[in-house]
Order: sequence, then C-alpha cells, then structure tokens
Amino acid sequence: MTKNELKERIARALRERQAELQALTADIFAEPELGYKEVKTSAKVKAAFEKLGLEYTDGWAVTGVKARMQGRSSRRTVAMLGELDAIVCRDHPNSDPVTGAAHCCGHNVQIANMLAVAMALKDSGAMEYLDGDVVVFAVPAEEYVEIDYRNGLRESGKIRYLGGKQQLISEGAFDDIDMAMQMHVDSTDNPDGWFVCGGSSNGFIGKLVEYRGKAAHAAGAPDQGVNALNAAMMGVMGVNAIRETFREADCVRFHPIINSGGDLVNVIPDRVTMESYVRASNVEALTHYNAKINRALAAGADAIGATVEIKDLPGYLPLKPDTDFRAILEANARELFGNRVSTGNHAAGSTDMGDVSHLMPVVHPWVGCVTGVLHGANYNLADLDTALRKTPEVLADTIVDLLWDDAAEAERICSNFRPVFTKETYCAFMDSIGKH
Repeated sequence: MTKNELKERIARALRERQAELQALTADIFAEPELGYKEVKTSAKVKAAFEKLGLEYTDGWAVTGVKARMQGRSSRRTVAMLGELDAIVCRDHPNSDPVTGAAHCCGHNVQIANMLAVAMALKDSGAMEYLDGDVVVFAVPAEEYVEIDYRNGLRESGKIRYLGGKQQLISEGAFDDIDMAMQMHVDSTDNPDGWFVCGGSSNGFIGKLVEYRGKAAHAAGAPDQGVNALNAAMMGVMGVNAIRETFREADCVRFHPIINSGGDLVNVIPDRVTMESYVRASNVEALTHYNAKINRALAAGADAIGATVEIKDLPGYLPLKPDTDFRAILEANARELFGNRVSTGNHAAGSTDMGDVSHLMPVVHPWVGCVTGVLHGANYNLADLDTALRKTPEVLADTIVDLLWDDAAEAERICSNFRPVFTKETYCAFMDSIGKH
C-alpha cells in the first residue's frame, strides 16, 4: 500500500458516506445548544462513535466526548477537533424558540468533519498503515457567550474556565495529544468553495464592570446623588481617549455593552453594569492594554465620586498556527481546491484554539462553503460538497502525511515546536487574569 493509494481509499470512503454525513449535519443543525449545555449534541456524537466501533470517554469539560484510533505504532498523536456549541441568533429561521441558539456559527459542520475524518480512516483501514494515533474529540463551549452564567459555574466550582478548550487543558484532556487541528466554515460567493489554511488571530480578556453611585431624585435632588451612568460613560470616554496609544501591530479592540444602565428615569442611577472584551494580537499586548483600559475605567468612577468593581475573566489566547504543520495542510488543500487556496491573514476575532496553539502545533483552516453572514440571520450552508467531502479529505490526507513512515513529519514538527506554556504555567497565567 502506497501513501497515494491510501489517500484514494480515503476519498472513496468519503464519497460513500456523503448521505450519512449530510443527515448528521442537518440533525445537529436542527437542535442547537449553547456552551456547557450541549447534551443532545454530545449524545449524537457518542452514538456515531458507537456505530463506528470506537471506544470513548465522556464528561470532558461537562459535555466533551473523546475517542482514540490507534495506529500500528503510537509515535505521535494528532487530534481532530469539532465544536459542539451554537451561538445566539434569535432572528435565524432555525433558531431554538426558547434559547435563541442557532448553528449559524457552523459548528455542526465541524462535528460532521470530525466524524467524517473518523469514518474515512476507519473505512479505508488507514490506521493499519500509520505510525501514530488519531484522537477524534467533540469539544464544548467555544463561543464565549452567557458570561454571567458561565462565571456562575466557575464560582460554584463546576468549571475552572469559561472556554471549553481552556477547561479541557486544565483537566488534562490534551496531555496525551501532540498536535491538534480543526476547521471552520466561512462565507463565500464562489460556487466551488475555497480553502484558507489559517492565519493568526487575536486573543482577549473578558470583563465584567460594575459602577456604584448613590440614588436620588433626578429632578428634585440631583445634588444628593452620584450618577453611576455618568461614571460608566466617563470610563468609556477615558478608554476612547487612549486609543491613539494602541499600536496598529497589536490589533487592540475594546467594545463594551451596558447590561444595566439604571432602573427609573426619575432616579439617579446608582448601579450600572457593563461587559466587554479587551482583544490584542499577542499575550504581552493583552496584559499591557488591559491594565491601561482598567485604569481609564476606574478614572471614570474617580471623576464623579463613584466606585467601580472590574472583574477580569480569563478569555482566549491569540491563535498562533504552526507554519510547518500548515504547509502540509496547504499542499493537500491544493490537490482538491487548486488555486482557491491561501494562507490567510491576521484576524481580529478570537477562538480558544489559540490557547491550544500555545501548548502544541495547531492548524485552524477556514473553508468557504456558506452564504450570508457568520452569526447572522441569513447564514446558510450552501456548498455541501466542499463542506463534507473536500474538506474532510484534506484533513484526513494531512493526518496520513503526518503519521506515514514512522510519523516522520509529525516528529519533525513536534521536535521543532517551542511551546509558550506547559499545562501548569498556562493555568497559572490564566488564573492570574481571573481577579478583581
């Protein structure tokens, strides 16, 4: 068996599984669930693993499910990840009428790709020819939403971190994994789809901010009050006043919302709550600008005699794809997508795959196969062939390249990789963020 013959077996297996994969994608899409609540989706993954004859462990980060496919030897382990959770988009026609959850993030396609890779490796008999293991892993809570709810889970001791992969790192779920990969859908107007091998992206620190003032009659005795809303606005304007000091290369973003701005129009607001992220392109910039922004927010309270509590929450680290790993992915993508392949630029958004990239080699490609706007009401999976045949073929072929011939490529990439953190130093750093 040559490597190319094995890849042809994988392609044939994926073609034969298309009806099943499309049905599974639609089934997950029909029942979207938010992070740390993905009970139904987790059950669907377990049923699919059982059908494939894969033994699994569950309960990882509440709802995660993990299975291992063993090679003829186990020199290195590559993980194929898929995310279980949905986003909130109440206006999407397929949103949950109660929770507002909708899979207009495309995570149902991720789960399908993770299972498609497992199916292709199983059906082709690939593991008999590979000198490493493959972990297929359904992971929870990538979307950093319902912050108050998750912070409640955190404060009650049910989770340590708000993001799913962060929690998995702390639980040791990646301790037996050497490198990790996943895909993400993106919008396109190209009917043949396209493949972006994955650039870098911002990280962020989450923030809960509460200003406290003093209530008084807004018309009759405003001099007796301390206006917490004015303090909040002064704090935001303070941040705006220092934006000129944000270096372009650090790609800083601060975008607050006011969750509670007062109770009655004729009462001076004595409590105002805000929520935001501080985003940046690297860890040093994150900590630097977060401190500056905290200082400006606190100055808003000082200016009018209010008080403020700023609660920083561990967000996500910047994504740093491994260039050697990405080169192998790109070579396989060009076999199926031709000239519709690019490396990708830095993105201002964030993903908890960034946290994993600080511990091991990671790739995170984006695949143009949907129309409309990600996280928007007009989102629609338009190109099933790109989403469910071409993309998992690229991913499975990349795994073959990594683990072929004594897992030489995986060994080379892992040997050259220099982690920023160990699990222990990562958790220590993240815990240092989670403070008032």
